[in-house]
Amino acid sequence: MALQAPSLLRAPAAAERSAAAPLWSSFSAPSAVRLPAPARRRVARVATAARITMRVASKQAYICRDCGYIYNDRTPFEKLADNYFCPVCGAPKRRFRPYEPAVSKNANATDVRKARKEQLKKDEAIGQALPIAIVVGVIALAGLYFYLNNAYN
Repeated sequence: MALQAPSLLRAPAAAERSAAAPLWSSFSAPSAVRLPAPARRRVARVATAARITMRVASKQAYICRDCGYIYNDRTPFEKLADNYFCPVCGAPKRRFRPYEPAVSKNANATDVRKARKEQLKKDEAIGQALPIAIVVGVIALAGLYFYLNNAYN
């Protein structure tokens, strides 16, 4: 005579377990209250046009302020490693600035790069002279103010 386990302690068969069947846990006692299975939320499928996504490379070009080299590759400049160096002059990444004008195919040719470097130097010279011009203008206005106050008082 073999001993059989009571039928109350057996787990429900796979056919008995369905989405609408109550949850069964091996930790619950047979006399415990079984909770109904959560209702599955059905999402209505709407016919939509296929979404086409393309990875767009960064259109922003960056220029080396030391030699005029323009970085305009597929990898965005912001994602380059901090130890990136200019391939022409070896300047570190921090010497590159955003470059707005349209970039042509021969942008890194030697003669084009040299002309661009000269233009960069002229622009930086103007930028360095600007604070001096402002100070001279303020001094001239102060002098005019004191002259007019002394002449008409």
